[in-house]
Amino acid sequence: MLTIQQQIETLRQTLHEHNYNYYILSQPTISDLEFDKLMQQLIDLEAQYPEFHDPNSPSVRVGSDINKSFSQVTHRYPMLSLQNTYSESEISDFYNRVQKALNEDFEIVCELKFDGTSISLIYENGQLAQAVTRGDGKQGDDVTANVRTIRNVPLVLRGENIPDYVEVRGEIMMSWNTFEKLNEERAQQEEPLFANPRNAASGTLKLQDSRVVASRKLESYMYYLLGESLPTNSHFDNMLLARTWGLNVSTSMNRCRTIEEVFEFLRYWHVERKNLPVATDGVVLKVDSLSQQRNLGFTSKFPRWAIAYKFEAEKAITRLDSVSYQVGRTGAVTPVANLEPVLLSGTTVKRASLYNEDAINALDLYIGDMVFVEKGGEIIPKITGVDKEARFLLGEKVVFARRCPDCGALLVRDEGEAVHYCPNSDGCPPQIKGRIEHFVTRKAMNITIGPENIAQLYDNNLIHDAADLYTLQFHDLINLERWARTSALNLLESIEKSKSVSYEKVLFALGIRFVGETVAQKLAQAFPNIDALAQATFEQLIEVEEIGGRIAQSVIDAFLNPKFIDFVERLRVHGVQLSLSEDILASKTDKLNGLTIVISGTFELHSRDEYKTMILQNGGKNSGSVSKNTDYILAGDNMGPAKLEKAEKLGVKVIDERAFLEMLR
Repeated sequence: MLTIQQQIETLRQTLHEHNYNYYILSQPTISDLEFDKLMQQLIDLEAQYPEFHDPNSPSVRVGSDINKSFSQVTHRYPMLSLQNTYSESEISDFYNRVQKALNEDFEIVCELKFDGTSISLIYENGQLAQAVTRGDGKQGDDVTANVRTIRNVPLVLRGENIPDYVEVRGEIMMSWNTFEKLNEERAQQEEPLFANPRNAASGTLKLQDSRVVASRKLESYMYYLLGESLPTNSHFDNMLLARTWGLNVSTSMNRCRTIEEVFEFLRYWHVERKNLPVATDGVVLKVDSLSQQRNLGFTSKFPRWAIAYKFEAEKAITRLDSVSYQVGRTGAVTPVANLEPVLLSGTTVKRASLYNEDAINALDLYIGDMVFVEKGGEIIPKITGVDKEARFLLGEKVVFARRCPDCGALLVRDEGEAVHYCPNSDGCPPQIKGRIEHFVTRKAMNITIGPENIAQLYDNNLIHDAADLYTLQFHDLINLERWARTSALNLLESIEKSKSVSYEKVLFALGIRFVGETVAQKLAQAFPNIDALAQATFEQLIEVEEIGGRIAQSVIDAFLNPKFIDFVERLRVHGVQLSLSEDILASKTDKLNGLTIVISGTFELHSRDEYKTMILQNGGKNSGSVSKNTDYILAGDNMGPAKLEKAEKLGVKVIDERAFLEMLR
């Protein structure tokens, strides 16, 4: 006679097995009715004996109505984006770059690029421990309870060679059939419709009620493993193993030994993808060998060992109803085409960017024109042409605005630039609000306030720039429409927390033109406090890696502006971090001060990116080419012969990674 605990464990194991047979193998061995009866037995026993609770029991598939907020989780391995390409010639360029960098045989794995919402599943000792969204790539939301309701996500891995810790990356999807049924139900209830399956999956995954998530029939498609002790050195072989563990790994995956095999895969799926049950928007190419991936490393944004090929965009034709203009935080004015709604690539398109005056003139647009619309990369709608034979009863010719649509200032266009700007940066409301919106974003100061509330505070003269956020009082907020005690206190707490945001993020938040997130990090390393940056000369700025003349001049211009200096000083008074932390400063040395180092080849102990960081942390400068100003070449295996020849000619010393690390020691 089995004990109660043994009965529960047996039911769980049986249901896990049936889930695997149904969702992974597509070979069910019992009917849905029999499955439901077993599930109900388990639910009843677990309710009667809560002491045997297991967070990965098959019963969690039905979800719960317990509301919870999502906590933020820092990714152990950052979730980076992929560089996109749209032509076979660019694929050839990628292949040749990899071939040149590795200087040895390699294979490429081709996989379908599923158009869902990114997820990272963490398994510890074979048990699902955590599920985290991509977020900003560095941290995401913990959506474990919701992901546990997804039927083809294994709660417990099966099989052999399972690491104690493994992170599985993939996409959470909603099939076309489920998407259409969901929108039919929402239409009947007079609820807003989802634009596409990706939005529906993303919105569902962030619901507070996991019972609703369970009812939406989401699916997972997994495509990458991460961890310190993966089974093999082959990405392809690891994914085949992952499929045996119970993970839903697509069978539409191929390991290619030549560029011709890659092209054959692309051409086949360009047509065949339309027969798939879920949305795909391209093919991902990855170097198969994990050690070769490590040697290739990363740029500031993308892995060098992978690239995404996006399928040719679908086109539609519709009528141009009007043109409006948007003003951004930098004053850039963007024309927007307002269109008669048309269905395109699974979404309803009502607006499309017209980019700039040159683009408008090239199209020769009139209001009422029938225009061809497509999605660049299947994401951003754009007008690619006009059906001039369909012209009749035309309206006015589209001519780019001469004045700012919001403040009326005469627009300017710098020589050599395609974009018009509103010069009234201190008096144009969209620019001011836009700078505040940029300041509060998660990648900047991470203050929890949305555009509508920023507009409300600005319109009520409570803030005039982002520094004024630090002067807000409880009584300022509680008297405003739609503000309750809790929301007011939450904002004030968020503002207070932002005072501890790191210096490089503050630099990004300041909104200096051309200073993005990566540039801000480079500047923070080179100039460890705001005063050093304010006093930097043009020559000092362009010595920093990735800082060109345009960025350098923009930084100088910002600190020549008295209003910008006043803005920074008010942030200083309020306690915002305007220098690197003591920990980071303590780790900085001048061991490589004044030295310019070129990195070439592939390495065993650290990646190229790690060596670049070490050089910066120790006062050195990275360079991509050998010149008379080069002090050392940090050389790995397969160093480029041209660089070696030039180094010998110029008398530049070549060192290996162990000698370099000894210099730092």
